Amino acid sequence: MANKNKTRRAAAKRFKVTGSGKILRRKAYKGHLTAKKSPARKRNLRKATLVSKADEKNVKQLLGM
Repeated sequence: MANKNKTRRAAAKRFKVTGSGKILRRKAYKGHLTAKKSPARKRNLRKATLVSKADEKNVKQLLGM
């Protein structure tokens, strides 16, 4: 029997798996220097988005899936 993969705790705090198995992530560029960004841009950065198809395999491996 194969060994189980351990979940990378750093990844577990950053990604969330939906019921259908897709992976959600937060958007970048919201951490600082927000005074010059428009309110609409900052509002859109609040929403979570899906991990790209290219990165999905790697993220699932980090999450032990």
